[in-house]
Amino acid sequence: MSVLLLFLDGLGLGPMCDTNPFSITDAPFLVNLLGGSLVESTCVSSDNIVLNPVDACLDVPGLPQSATGQTALFTGINAAAYLGYHLPAFPNTALKKIIDQNALLKRVVDAGGTATFANAYTPAYFELVREGRRVHSVTTLSVYAADLPFLSDQDMMAGRAVYWDITRRRFPNSSHPPVSPIDPREAGKHLAAIAARHDLTVFECFLSDLIGHRKDRGEAVRFIGILDRFLAGILPDLPSHCTLVLSSDHGNIEDLSCSVHTHNPVPLLAVGPAAGHFAAARSITDITPSVLHALGIEDREGKE
Repeated sequence: MSVLLLFLDGLGLGPMCDTNPFSITDAPFLVNLLGGSLVESTCVSSDNIVLNPVDACLDVPGLPQSATGQTALFTGINAAAYLGYHLPAFPNTALKKIIDQNALLKRVVDAGGTATFANAYTPAYFELVREGRRVHSVTTLSVYAADLPFLSDQDMMAGRAVYWDITRRRFPNSSHPPVSPIDPREAGKHLAAIAARHDLTVFECFLSDLIGHRKDRGEAVRFIGILDRFLAGILPDLPSHCTLVLSSDHGNIEDLSCSVHTHNPVPLLAVGPAAGHFAAARSITDITPSVLHALGIEDREGKE
């Protein structure tokens, strides 16, 4: 078994209504796959496809946030309960320690498996970090915890990595030579090929969260179209032993009536032979142990 974990920041499951772009956007691949739109009323449970709403609030008052939500998702530890509050943006020292000891990528590597973070990094990113102008996210810290190599823009151009926005339209304009956009289906095929070479592949896209904060209806509709074509490129090319898992850290884009995160559940979509391992998940803290079970790795108790 292998797993491709697709993490979409700020994507919740909302009701069918005018403020939910998933209610008004044509997404033929997803609708055909799920038998309905990606909304709270659509639930699927079969041998090869599971779609569950899972909790991102973690029994802690307040709106769920990225640092604690992503730590919970990628370690299996309730980071918000550990801190006593939801922490936005980037991990603090306490969360960094949890990630360093419990990151999903690290646990797969420590068990003898192969793993990769499929996002492409530019040299400019690491320069900004050195200058103190950028801070590492949970996923980047997870790569460090697992002692894995970072994929580069050169890997991206060779089809061995995928840019965070899927289409490369937001790739820095200063690059030489200029980078042309890529069709979402082609990007999906690249990601499927990467997943075919590893036991665990993780990819992160945070465009959904950016759009949700801006309440940009047009961009939200465009993003859903990109996501639909991206999945249409991934799933047909995944090897038969690989399961696609899609989830998020909190809601946002599914409710364009506000510019902040939501209390909505987030989707846990699993498509493939290990989908049944995710059927009982009820919280984002269940994602890491479910992935480990799907990979046949014993789930040890996480360290806080």
